[in-house]
Amino acid sequence: MLLCDQSLYSKYERGERELPLGLAIKLADFYHVSLDYLVGRSESKQ
Repeated sequence: MLLCDQSLYSKYERGERELPLGLAIKLADFYHVSLDYLVGRSESKQ
C-alpha cells in the first residue's frame, strides 16, 4: 500500500527517517484516524 519496503518502514517507526506527509496521509486513511491522532497530538481518532 505504501510502496516502500519493510526496512524503510521500520526506519520511519524508529524515527530514523521522517515520514513524508503523503505517506502519513495514506496511513491515516488506512487506519481511519486523523493525522493528529496518528502522530500523537490528539487522543481523539477523529
